[in-house]
Amino acid sequence: MTVFDGDPYVNGGAETPESLTLSLDGGDIYVCQDGPHDAPALLLIHGTASSTRSWDPMVPLLTGSHRVIRIDLLGHGRSAKPADRSYAIPDQARRVGVALDRLGVEDVIAVGHSSGGVVAIALAEQRPDLVTALALVNTGPSLDAFIAPEPAATGPSQWPPTDEQLRRFASTGFSRAGYRIPEELLDDVRGMTSHTFTATMRATRAYLEQRALPDRLMVLGKPLLVIFGEDDRRWRSSSASDYRAVPGATVELLPGLGHSPLLEDPPRAATPLLAFTSIHAGRVD
Repeated sequence: MTVFDGDPYVNGGAETPESLTLSLDGGDIYVCQDGPHDAPALLLIHGTASSTRSWDPMVPLLTGSHRVIRIDLLGHGRSAKPADRSYAIPDQARRVGVALDRLGVEDVIAVGHSSGGVVAIALAEQRPDLVTALALVNTGPSLDAFIAPEPAATGPSQWPPTDEQLRRFASTGFSRAGYRIPEELLDDVRGMTSHTFTATMRATRAYLEQRALPDRLMVLGKPLLVIFGEDDRRWRSSSASDYRAVPGATVELLPGLGHSPLLEDPPRAATPLLAFTSIHAGRVD
């Protein structure tokens, strides 16, 4: 079953934002599309405890040249949050692939923020025919790059979490302590269950324990862009250089920005991404 919210075709064929829910075997998956449907497809995947809304500030910068597709991963945002389904990275990637098939997407540049980059890589591993290029935004290359948080910022110790716990946990996602965290992003964490939150965190760790991301990417042979806020408080920004081992990889460090450049300074994050997609959009290996 597919449920549509709004009319996607108005103004003589120009598309307006379109929201839909796809019923997959693991549960309902929420999808949002922006931009013209006949433009090259750009997939944006959010990180853990976030949703499609984390990309809201960047989307207007991308729709001039792309069909922008965002998906709430299972357990997040407006997608289902079942307690009896797998949240392993390969399973999340498989659901994304099925969703893209349902949308009629034949090739896409996959962009992932933080752990969303891990899902993007898993999708490319499973569907090399579908993913033509990859862009990672503050995605740590291995567990060695992880910055152990202070005990107060490790995550909510109770469920539902208190506002203080939420803000403390979310604060490390930005370069400065005084950054005003959008309330809707805190709502994304509130909307999760204790099970989906912990299962998602464990799934990312398990995937990174199996193999470092640059090693996976070298096998894939896909064009790669890595964007990293230099002041990331969750992953050492110096670790971005690990991706240079991938032939042809482009690594862009953004001074003064932290773990979430897509929120802290959308134009600066969009600039290298658009330069990359202008070269690789529509490319089929």
